[in-house]
Amino acid sequence: MQMKTQRPHELFEKVKEVCPNVHEKIRAISADLNQNDFAISKEDMQELLSYTNIIFHCAATVRFDDHLRHAVQLNVTATQQLLLMASQMPNLEAFIHISTAFSNCNLKHIDEVIYPCPVEPKKIIDSMEWLDDAIIDEITPKLIGDRPNTYTYTKALGEMVVQQESGKLNIAIIRPSIVGATWQEPFPAGKGFLRSIRATPMAVADLIPADIVVNLTLAVGWYTAVHRPKSTLIYHCTSGNLNPCNWGKMGIQVLATFEKIPLERAFRRPKADFTTNNVTTQYWNAVSHRAPAIIYDFYLRLTGRKPRMTKLMNRLLRTLSMLEYFINRSWEWSTYNTEMLMSKLSPEDQRVFNFDVRQLNWLEYIENYVLGVKKYLLKEDMAGIPEAKQHLKRLRNIHYLFNTALFLIAWRLLIARSQVARNVWFFIVSFCYKFLSYFRASSTLKV
Repeated sequence: MQMKTQRPHELFEKVKEVCPNVHEKIRAISADLNQNDFAISKEDMQELLSYTNIIFHCAATVRFDDHLRHAVQLNVTATQQLLLMASQMPNLEAFIHISTAFSNCNLKHIDEVIYPCPVEPKKIIDSMEWLDDAIIDEITPKLIGDRPNTYTYTKALGEMVVQQESGKLNIAIIRPSIVGATWQEPFPAGKGFLRSIRATPMAVADLIPADIVVNLTLAVGWYTAVHRPKSTLIYHCTSGNLNPCNWGKMGIQVLATFEKIPLERAFRRPKADFTTNNVTTQYWNAVSHRAPAIIYDFYLRLTGRKPRMTKLMNRLLRTLSMLEYFINRSWEWSTYNTEMLMSKLSPEDQRVFNFDVRQLNWLEYIENYVLGVKKYLLKEDMAGIPEAKQHLKRLRNIHYLFNTALFLIAWRLLIARSQVARNVWFFIVSFCYKFLSYFRASSTLKV
């Protein structure tokens, strides 16, 4: 499959400017990580074995709730098979394995080393071939231990496989944290957010822009192939140690940006509440997420359309619950190798392949994030911002009116049932009347 047959996208505009014939240098080869030899044809396999100079191993399942059997196949067994294939490549200069900074999230401080898992990867791979799903489901919690999911566990196993099966290969491992939208290249982009999440506001939001990860990966490929380190080096691609930004501050900046650059036809006002326990989380999920979704679906039914919001909201909340482990904790990652690599680059290469997260301005990054949502994800015209701001004002007024009406109804019901509430109400009314009478009399005397 040639790249020129694919539909043009803004993502590739910059590279096409620099290299107009880029499609002639790229060829996609069909492969399946679930199959032996990845189901690659004999012709393609021979070409790969003969001409490959460097491997960037990024393929993996990133689903947090993936079944252990499938996660082991894609993140462990496939890595083992690719290393075997790499050992047959005479012209291979470097093998770069992309892991995750959370492969050892059961630790508070994480160094640039490979931490062993209690059970050897080979035993896990062998057991997945004959155990049935029921037994695997039963032993999964015991295997992953104090890790939150099968993703982080199998990525840790994958690192062990890289270490054990490396042979004479030149190998490096990169551990990025939460990969977000691009910072500088090819254009800023991003995604949206929910109104209420269970998170620790002071916990570090260890986001890393995607282009920083790409730049570091390319630099690691160069350094590993040219300098050929004697041992496998691990590079942490994280922001928390060098340029920290906590979830509370990020939430405030996101809200401020959405007020400045609102989305068109917003259903509700932008808002971000942080909860810290199960009771308040369940309450806000019911009030801020599920109830509006049910009301909107009721409206869709009345207008003869298919309801969809409740199903979508449940899926979003399920995804959010899987992220709670990561947005309620902070980690410390050492970055000695990453900083060493930066010092090895020339000033020009440091500019072109910039992965220095200390230069990142979080406010500008978040504004670009929101602009990316508006322009590239929702395809909204920037000329519509004034109308979107007016729509936001209307939503704000509706919000205040609804809350006022709800308060008055609740208070009226309370007055009807409680003598104390009635006494309080009559005292407030009497006090306000006397205050207004005094104010009116004072104004008359001055005149």
